[in-house]
Amino acid sequence: MNGNRFGRLFQVTTYGESHGPGMGVVVSGCPAGVELDEETIQRELDRRKPGQSMITTSRGEPDEVRIESGIQDGYTTGTPIGMTIQNKDAQSGKYEPFVTAPRPSHGDFTYSAKFGTRNWGGGGRSSARETVNWVAAGAIAKQVLEPEGVEVAAHVNQIGDVEADDVTFEQMVEHTEDNDVRCADPETAEEMQALVEQYQEEGDSIGGSIEFEIRGVPRGLGAPRFDSVETRLGQAMMAVPATTAFEFGLGREARGHTGKERNEDWQFGSDGDPEPVGNDHGGLQGGITTGQPIYGEVTLHAPTSIPKEQQTVDWETGEEKTAQVVGRHDPVLPPRGVPVVEALCWLTALDFMLLGGHINPDRVDDQPGEYDTDYHPSSPRNE
Repeated sequence: MNGNRFGRLFQVTTYGESHGPGMGVVVSGCPAGVELDEETIQRELDRRKPGQSMITTSRGEPDEVRIESGIQDGYTTGTPIGMTIQNKDAQSGKYEPFVTAPRPSHGDFTYSAKFGTRNWGGGGRSSARETVNWVAAGAIAKQVLEPEGVEVAAHVNQIGDVEADDVTFEQMVEHTEDNDVRCADPETAEEMQALVEQYQEEGDSIGGSIEFEIRGVPRGLGAPRFDSVETRLGQAMMAVPATTAFEFGLGREARGHTGKERNEDWQFGSDGDPEPVGNDHGGLQGGITTGQPIYGEVTLHAPTSIPKEQQTVDWETGEEKTAQVVGRHDPVLPPRGVPVVEALCWLTALDFMLLGGHINPDRVDDQPGEYDTDYHPSSPRNE
């Protein structure tokens, strides 16, 4: 099975299944000399972990990260960084009825049809549990980029037909964590919470979307066509389980605008260089960054594991059956999807900045701290 690696220079390779012994990720291409705080990684994982509120799955996973390699005295060495997260609370028995009778709208049958086998506990490799690896890797990218002035924020801007008012980047930073649905608009968050609880009581689920923004990226990142920023950012976001749409800038609204309405005139900026008037293009023109904020939206469909009765077939016995998924599942995905989307923003931005030469891919020369990154035979790093 291929498709387990993301990135060109900053490469992330993941492994693990939902109900296997554990999850894991190997990060290659992280510059040497980056001060890496394990607590920062854990905080991001805590934002994604199950059981954090009444509108998330009750699966009791602590998601404690363990760094296995690539770190010495709190700094990256430039070698691959390996991280593992153990699975502590898998209950595979509830999935036995679906070994040969696929759950509606899951990857059960397609995985089995492709590989002739699958790890059926909890959905195996197709489970959204696999995103724990992405969040751990994204937390490393975050620690590389924050000293460079890059910022990332996201929040839930819609659940069902309840849509939040426009919020600023600062509001996302300050208020996304104020409520269980992770909406930076407090009044709308209450409506969203009530809607989710309603579907939860009915044994059903509901979809929604996540708005994101990346600030501080320099102009000139990306390349036309298949290596454009929106192409690879879109690839990353469409890899999130349950994603049905990705858009940037005006997104779908662009279809209702004329060329004159959408086009943005040029003016001289404060640095004397040309810059667009406005940012309906979402920080990207011709697949390349303009230096303005990159923003967009990711849509996630309703969770497919629901306790309501549904219809399926057993390909082994040839019988039609009733499917009722009684495991522990989220009634809505965007609240726990916020740190996942942010992680993919960090990963994509860092990879492009390394490719563009804005960060030395081998070492960070302005590292603060006890040790000089230049080679000295007497340095504690070289003893």
